[in-house]
Amino acid sequence: MEMNRLFDLPISFNEKWPGQVMLASKLHSEWKQLTAREVILQSRKIALSLISLGIQPGDRIGIIAPNSPEWLITDYAIQMSGAISVPVYPSLSPAEMQQVFAHSGVKIIFTGSDALHQKVESIRPQLAHLKFHFKINQAIEESILQMGISVSHLPKEETLNDRMNQVKENDLATLIYTSGTTGIPKGVMLSHANILSNAKANAPYLPIEPGGRALSFLPLCHIYERMCTSLFLQEGLSIWFAEGLEKISDNLKDVQPHIFATVPRLLEKVYDKIILKGMQLKGVKRLLFDWSILLGHQFEFKKLQNPLYSLQLSLARKLIFTKWQEALGGNIRGIVSGGSALQPRLARIFWAAGIPVVEGYGLTETSPVVAVNYFTPQTCRFGTVGKVIQGCKVKILTEHPEDQSGEILTKGPGLMLGYFEDPEQTQLVIDSEGWFHTGDIGYLDDSGFLKITDRKKEIFKNSGGKYIAPQPIENKLKESLYIQNALIIGEYQDHPAALIVLDKENIHLHFNQLRLTLPSKDLLHQDPQVRTLIHQEIKQLNQKLSLTERVHSFCLLEKEWTQDSGELTPTQKLRRKYIEEKYQTEIQQLFL
Repeated sequence: MEMNRLFDLPISFNEKWPGQVMLASKLHSEWKQLTAREVILQSRKIALSLISLGIQPGDRIGIIAPNSPEWLITDYAIQMSGAISVPVYPSLSPAEMQQVFAHSGVKIIFTGSDALHQKVESIRPQLAHLKFHFKINQAIEESILQMGISVSHLPKEETLNDRMNQVKENDLATLIYTSGTTGIPKGVMLSHANILSNAKANAPYLPIEPGGRALSFLPLCHIYERMCTSLFLQEGLSIWFAEGLEKISDNLKDVQPHIFATVPRLLEKVYDKIILKGMQLKGVKRLLFDWSILLGHQFEFKKLQNPLYSLQLSLARKLIFTKWQEALGGNIRGIVSGGSALQPRLARIFWAAGIPVVEGYGLTETSPVVAVNYFTPQTCRFGTVGKVIQGCKVKILTEHPEDQSGEILTKGPGLMLGYFEDPEQTQLVIDSEGWFHTGDIGYLDDSGFLKITDRKKEIFKNSGGKYIAPQPIENKLKESLYIQNALIIGEYQDHPAALIVLDKENIHLHFNQLRLTLPSKDLLHQDPQVRTLIHQEIKQLNQKLSLTERVHSFCLLEKEWTQDSGELTPTQKLRRKYIEEKYQTEIQQLFL
């Protein structure tokens, strides 16, 4: 069958691959597996329950739960009933949750745990439209009973079929609220066609055959994972949901996936752990490890044509890099990275290890992919986000004809319907010719690969009137083993400065190897030896930067930046405005 609506995915999966596992998750130490037929039946039961509760086409229904098969089953049920899902991050504060649910006017909210249920109950008096609040349950029959409905008293199946037939591909399917790095989140309206067109455009380049396994751990409420999930199911892959970020290593060994989607920060953590283990090796093993890492950082596709390099790489893969592959389950054929910029050195070394990592680019408003690298040497270029996907158009809006870089504009079948109940904001970003102004700065190279240089809103001027893009400098700083995160500031100042979050484990290991003592981890930011180490790291970085970009002063911070403490978004991006306000005193000291 032709897939025009998101809930057609399990129906098509069942027709093409009957009996194959579609979704799986761990329950009481065992993997619970569901076929597409089971997914369809459970989705239909919940959809019929929603209809019996009075849900009408166009009503909004919230989902706030960790990733699970039940998350997708509930989402499909909402769509089948003609309603619109409003998924949000489980990590949102009650105030943030209230803002989203009040603005969208949800009538029902599904939660995935007792803690989330209590969080919603705490704001329920402020949600004027909310009528019902239920917990998603792995036993769907119990979920329906929880709604106060007997399975035997559900509406007739024909009633649901009529609802489903009324849903068209261009109808609004979901409201996804942006993570709000620069302001108040806006409700992005995406249709069935928006998301499915993005999945179809990326399908020809998927390096996995039907029957393969994908591991899912990024939040399903984010359009990146939501689209990837649709893509994997469309192509006959089974989706296995990780138990959480803290269990990914174990789940990789259990599932042995062929592919997964991730954000750069998680790959950076994997790489840093590998380097940490390598630094503890001795003698010949350490020499082989260091040689392999050096070889990996030099990786270029054209070098594979060099017999000597190919021979050396083959040897490094057998001696060192096979352990990397085993740590990821042993079957990985591809990793898709998105959400923020991927360090080119990481892409190179993972490719060298026989683990292809490709970077893409997109926004919630574009469903999300605009451009992406693919899994062949001809379709992948390090340091870029790949070529523009089929059906999508991109043009660069430059200030001067001789400029190469400018704001990236795009349009295509993935472009949103607009911002929910906000026509003014919609008109600000989509011009009269239908071009969406992304707010990102970049250019297309001679081969059609898109290069992102920075966010338009993040670029600042120094006191001399020169523009400085902070993100490339921050990414360079994070290449240091001793720097976990960094923020570059310096608007209207005579030099850039940096707020730096230390990688305390790596610093302790470094000084232990030198047989030097350090204070406790809570006091590392005050230690003169540590400051000297970071000063040397920045000094080496500055040699690769222009005079106006060089970091002249820095502040070492005591605490790690996390989503819970407010400095990072759920996709691990910096919340710049929040950080600058939080560390206002420290920033002032940097420019005295």
